[in-house]
Amino acid sequence: MSLQEKLSAFKHRFESGQPPFDGVPAAAHESMRRATTALVASGAADRIPRSGIAPGFALKDADGKIVTLEESLATGPIVLAFYRGIFCPYCNLDLQELESYATAIRGTDTNILAITPQTGANSRKLIAQHRLSFPILSDPGNEVAARYGLRYSMPEHLIETYRQLGVDLAVINGENSWTLPMPARFVIDRSGRIRYAEASADYTRRPEPQELLPILEQLHSERAA
Repeated sequence: MSLQEKLSAFKHRFESGQPPFDGVPAAAHESMRRATTALVASGAADRIPRSGIAPGFALKDADGKIVTLEESLATGPIVLAFYRGIFCPYCNLDLQELESYATAIRGTDTNILAITPQTGANSRKLIAQHRLSFPILSDPGNEVAARYGLRYSMPEHLIETYRQLGVDLAVINGENSWTLPMPARFVIDRSGRIRYAEASADYTRRPEPQELLPILEQLHSERAA
């Protein structure tokens, strides 16, 4: 089953009210759909950087260690994944699928980094739950996400919906901006240039990780030449 098939199957269970989601009110579903439709219509995902030098960063991993893009690129290209947080089941499925390709990705001498606005404690929990082998970096206030054109502010109606469902991003993220990144993946070569970019304004839709492999193999061939 492809990643998108898994995501669509989960979406069907959630929106049709199958257990354990039978307590989610119809108004909550409508609020989520309304916010997603507006973000897609804004064209935000079409405006992310798809070439040129990738914005640099220095962020803490789940254990508090500073990780920089520059130092990470010293050992090879990077697959950089932005994701919303532990509260988002679509993101968790996405990271699990990326993990299933981690060995193949590293076989091209490429490393993986994930960036999220959530606190390090939530990232440690996620890594343990899903046995992830790559670092998850905390981006407070989505400042780095903004440099990649990914940050957006949640509308008030959706903030209220999340609170009613017990999802308090001020607690999960350790700050109260109520912003999120559009889920995205970038491939950055050793010179710091963006060689692949994809973002999803609709968080229930994601590109397949295997799409990365031909690009990574090409970069590997270029370095070997």
